[in-house]
Amino acid sequence: MNDNVDNVYVGNAGKDAALDRGWILGHFKDAGDPRHSEDVEIKWGVHPPGDERTQWVRGESRTALLVLISGRFRVELPGRSVLLEEQGDYVVWGRGVDHSWIAEAESVVLTVRWPSVPGYAVGPENHEPVRD
Repeated sequence: MNDNVDNVYVGNAGKDAALDRGWILGHFKDAGDPRHSEDVEIKWGVHPPGDERTQWVRGESRTALLVLISGRFRVELPGRSVLLEEQGDYVVWGRGVDHSWIAEAESVVLTVRWPSVPGYAVGPENHEPVRD
């Protein structure tokens, strides 16, 4: 159920995330939408086993927090590999930290990044830049 009355939005992260590559809040939502924010962006990521980022994120201009909801999820950082395997495990990295990831098992992760600014993602089929 979606309810967008008086600057309130009620939804379901799993259903809403499927409509926008996982992202449920951030600069990319319409300005009149309560989920629009230039301060923070939130992603509900659902990943099948073996799903991985095709290219490292380089020159990151945001700080990020990634929290494991379920599954087994590995985050690769320069010189360090972090395995999230218990519900609630999390990792935070700051601006300028390159990163990549792989779902070692079916995983659900919540990502919070700030500030919410346009970034770079690689399209799954054609490797064209798309909003991330």
